[in-house]
Amino acid sequence: MARLKLKKLEEYLQCVDGFEKPKIMLEQYPTPPHIAACMVHHMQAQHDDIEGKFVGDLGCGCGMLSIGATLLGAQLTVGFELDGDAVDIYRNNVQEMELPNVDCVRTDVLQLPGSKWEKTFDTIVMNPPFGTKHNAGMDMRFLEAALRLATGAVYSLHKTSTRAYIQKKSLEWGASGSVVAELRYNIEASYKFHKRQSKDIEVDFWRFDISGKD
Repeated sequence: MARLKLKKLEEYLQCVDGFEKPKIMLEQYPTPPHIAACMVHHMQAQHDDIEGKFVGDLGCGCGMLSIGATLLGAQLTVGFELDGDAVDIYRNNVQEMELPNVDCVRTDVLQLPGSKWEKTFDTIVMNPPFGTKHNAGMDMRFLEAALRLATGAVYSLHKTSTRAYIQKKSLEWGASGSVVAELRYNIEASYKFHKRQSKDIEVDFWRFDISGKD
């Protein structure tokens, strides 16, 4: 199969259904199709981290990153999601797009380290909760879990304001982290507390290399 061009990949991802009733406590903001397409396309084009690989998607929501990885030739993609409603939408998306080799497991991502999934994946992708509101530090707990599940690389989005801290912690956890790109992440007004129609947040797109980790 010829590899999808970025524009075509984004067109496919625009067909992915999002959250019907997003849950604020779980920080359910969908990854915009453009950002998701750019992320997975970069992983494959620059690092060969998708095609033929076993890919995990932590806090996968409705499956935007999982589906992107599958469309770019992942051998098998497994999403992990706590929310049952999101899991249902994820599975419907996969079914409607008739994608093989992709599945979703309903579970708490933070329970995965120490399970059968430890050091199972070549590549982990994720757009974790940013740790705002009632979830302080949640993005770091996701990152720590991801670094224990992958054997090659972890890709993740984090607020730019936390860059120095993430660099320090990832080194402590045995990973070499680098910021691939700085993004302006547009969050649509999907909750009652949002005063403006949409809000831009400065976000770093990270790649953590753990191939040299014991």
